[in-house]
Amino acid sequence: MKRKKGKLLAGVDEVGRGPLAGPVVACALILKPKARIRGVKDSKKLSARERARLYPIIKKNALAIGIGKVSEKLIDRLNIREATLLAMKRALSKLKIRPDLVIVDGDSCPKMDLPIFPFPKADENVLPCACASIIAKVERDRIMERYDKVYPEYQFARHKGYPTKKHKEMLKRYGPSPIHRLTFAPVREAMRR
Repeated sequence: MKRKKGKLLAGVDEVGRGPLAGPVVACALILKPKARIRGVKDSKKLSARERARLYPIIKKNALAIGIGKVSEKLIDRLNIREATLLAMKRALSKLKIRPDLVIVDGDSCPKMDLPIFPFPKADENVLPCACASIIAKVERDRIMERYDKVYPEYQFARHKGYPTKKHKEMLKRYGPSPIHRLTFAPVREAMRR
């Protein structure tokens, strides 16, 4: 990681703890000094269209972005909490600039040789965290849209792997796909049928 002059804050957020399929994705992001981006807030409070509009604007205003992914297979081996922390660690390790401070959205953060602090609701209060949540969400949604082409019967483009009624119906009908998280209760139940 390069060193940059001035105090640099990295925001970190993840997407994909709750789905029954696909990876968990984290983003670590350092914005350019004085960057102001209109309309940024927690990705869950934005429509897909708003996130798509903000995605290139955020990338243009970022000094550094790191994306960390952990597959459903590793989620099953580790557990979702540990997999999320690993995704965050991977995202931070991909930053090309070393931050002076790291704020992680949530109540826990990976152990790293960085000044790193958890901050619940940071995606609502810290601009780099809100930006990281949008980048992570768009990245993960794109992954699930690609999986939709491979496993069209599950309609991943529609629900992105989250446990919707339709997704659970498809899971019962077809059983789990290779990208389902086998340790998650609704997937285990579908395997028993």
